[in-house]
Order: sequence, then structure tokens, then C-alpha cells
Amino acid sequence: MDGRRARRFAITTAIALAAIYCFAAVSIAVFGLRDDIAVADVAIIPGNTVQRDGTPSARLAARLERAIELYREKNIRDIIVSGGIGEEGCNEAAVMKQYLVAHGIPGNHIYPDSNGLTTYHTARNSARIMKAHGWRNAMVVSQYFHIPRTMLAVERSGISPVYSAHANYFELRDIYSLMREVPGYFDYLFRSYE
Repeated sequence: MDGRRARRFAITTAIALAAIYCFAAVSIAVFGLRDDIAVADVAIIPGNTVQRDGTPSARLAARLERAIELYREKNIRDIIVSGGIGEEGCNEAAVMKQYLVAHGIPGNHIYPDSNGLTTYHTARNSARIMKAHGWRNAMVVSQYFHIPRTMLAVERSGISPVYSAHANYFELRDIYSLMREVPGYFDYLFRSYE
């Protein structure tokens, strides 16, 4: 293969790979934006940034607000809040529970998981909590781009069916987050859930 053909092949391959990547990103976005709301035993809310003053970031607050809405509409009765200790030194799960209680959700309907360091851990820990309470199905509440990977992890952890509702919060950073979800989703797709 001469130099010109090699360059043409490399360019064609790069364009094809970019197109596949973009198609995957769009598919994740479309799937995440298409809520699948049904009456579920419990909502699972993955953690996110907590500000240094101990309040949820706008992104995390949007997840919590969506869960409050679902609770008030009687689509969920109980809520699992899952997160770890962030860079700011705050326990995400504790902050999430505090926020929900302050907005009228009874504390005895909120189950904190302070070991949800990743989406994988959130799914595994939530499945254990659900099995302990005899809950069979769940509603994942997160940002739209995070929904497919979280649902996949929860399903692979033995929970089915899994429903979804995306948080009503959008920012420019979503573009980066969406692009990061493509390899993240495939990592979770081929990961062992033993």
C-alpha cells in the first residue's frame, strides 16, 4: 500500500470510528432522555458533587428534586441515596438524605448507602438493600447521560425491571459527560458482576 492509499485508509477509518462514537453518544442521550416511569418499589439516586458548605451541587439537587416529584406522585415509596465521601470531605449519601428530609420526605423512607463510590458500587449496594427489604424493581434517577449505564449496572446486579427518570438539569458540561459515557457504558457492558 503506497503512502497516499495509507493516508486515505487512515482518514476513512478515523471518520468511521468518529461516526460510530457519535452514534453511540446520541443513542445514550436519546435513551436517557426517554423516561420509563412506572410505580416502583424504590428509587436509586447515585451521588454527585456536594459543595464545600455541605449543600448539594445543582446537578445533584436536580436528581433529588426529581425523586421528590416521583415520591409526591406516588411512583415510588422508598429512596436509596448512594454516594461516597467526595473531594470536599462531605458524605454524599448523608447530604442527600438531609436534603430529602428537609423537602418533606420521611426519613424512614430513605436508605443511605455511603459506600457508593462508583456507579458499579451504587448498583451492587442498592441491590443488596433491595433484596434485604424484598423489593423487586427500581427507578433510577440521574442525569440523562448517566441513566443507561446506571440501569445496566443495576440490572446486572440482579434487579429487574429497572425504570428511569432523568433529572431536569442541563449544562454545557453535559457534552463532555456524554462523550465520557460511551467508553464507560461499554466498560460496564463487559464487566463481571459476580
